[in-house]
Amino acid sequence: MSDFSFEPDDIALPSGAFAKAHRYRLRHRGQSVLALTQGDFRPYVYPLYSPAGFAVTSEAPSDHPHHSSLWIAADHLHLLMPASGNSVEEYAYNFYVNEVFQGRAPGRLVETAVSGREVSPRAFEIVQKIEWRGPVEWAARAGRLAALEKRTVTVFVGEAHHRIDVTSRLTASDFAIRLGPTRHAWFNVRVADSMIVAYGGVLVDDTGRSNCAALCGEGARWVDFSGPVGGNSTAGITVIPHPLEGRTPFWFVADWGVITVGPFRSRPLDLEPGEAFESTHSVIVHDGGGAEAQVAEIAREILGG
Repeated sequence: MSDFSFEPDDIALPSGAFAKAHRYRLRHRGQSVLALTQGDFRPYVYPLYSPAGFAVTSEAPSDHPHHSSLWIAADHLHLLMPASGNSVEEYAYNFYVNEVFQGRAPGRLVETAVSGREVSPRAFEIVQKIEWRGPVEWAARAGRLAALEKRTVTVFVGEAHHRIDVTSRLTASDFAIRLGPTRHAWFNVRVADSMIVAYGGVLVDDTGRSNCAALCGEGARWVDFSGPVGGNSTAGITVIPHPLEGRTPFWFVADWGVITVGPFRSRPLDLEPGEAFESTHSVIVHDGGGAEAQVAEIAREILGG
């Protein structure tokens, strides 16, 4: 008998009604660990729970409704389309904000397939296939297919913390793409409102820095955001980007609750048709503060050294 269940949420609706989005929930021995949600504009992880059952992320907060708990997104995606005379035209889209942003219409990330399998009694692997489609426009009623993504979410459950490894493999479709340079990309987390610094939350990186201005930019190997989650309890989430050859993580961190790791801040990503870019980020969801949860030791085990 499996220790995990991975099933769609059943929502009782009146006859003739239908759900606008769908959600697959992962449980371990009956306790919810996380769910994969397909929203209007992108798939994302929500809810996301600590081992004690506290939700540590926020879905579509009012100040930034495009912040989708734990998600991958990118602004400034240019589809390089062949034109007459061996020239190239750039079709510019945004896959980050849910409306027109800086003149670029919003595209959509659409999950086309999802599957899951138990790896061990404490590990579960989920694979999503996702289409990156531009907006509906002239001569593209379904939106132009800019890229295909294979996203693998591997969950390791524990007593004091859960580890979630998210590997994204983004492949250009029939045309070359250029992503960035932009600060609105790539791997993002928005913490629960109760956890922000104004309510007692604490941000810290691997060097011990806790000031947001100091944390933003290059230099950190990991960042932890911990704070109150109710019932006189504390929980947190640590983001650990795995090394990328030739690219240094650029962090945007804000005390009001966001962590973004952006490898395309100063240099764009160029992909020819069929060419792929792969990245992996580990996320530690823990009870207690970062020091109590020993996130520094966990990060060293993951990154080495």
